[in-house]
Amino acid sequence: MLITPHFTLDEMIVSQLAARDGFDNTPPPEARANLQLLCCALEQVRALFDAPIIVSSGYRSEQVNRAIGGASTSQHIQGLAADFTVIEVSPRETVRRISESAVPFDQLILEFDRWVHLSVTRDTPRRQVLTIRKGSGYLPGLQ
Repeated sequence: MLITPHFTLDEMIVSQLAARDGFDNTPPPEARANLQLLCCALEQVRALFDAPIIVSSGYRSEQVNRAIGGASTSQHIQGLAADFTVIEVSPRETVRRISESAVPFDQLILEFDRWVHLSVTRDTPRRQVLTIRKGSGYLPGLQ
């Protein structure tokens, strides 16, 4: 089922951990509505780079989020966040270009120089840019 022209519900909820351990990762109606907002932002990212996006983590049920060690306040639980990479673009460059664009985001995080976390909100977005490195925690801006 397509959420937007380039993103499906299946890719936004797939979880190897959930499949392996038998966890239900079906989003409730509110999270499904939030996935629509998130995928609209991801469509803008895709257009900005004119390249496909590989989503590694979208919606996570509370059970899946706990099992992977995610924060209890993770926006993934609400269907408002995705971790991704852009084909043939470094995560660092991805964060830099998104942060300088009109793409709507609440948080944009360069995670371990390996992927990008983008979250959206139905409220006024903070447009917060952070970097996380092993052993350093969250650092403001693009570090």
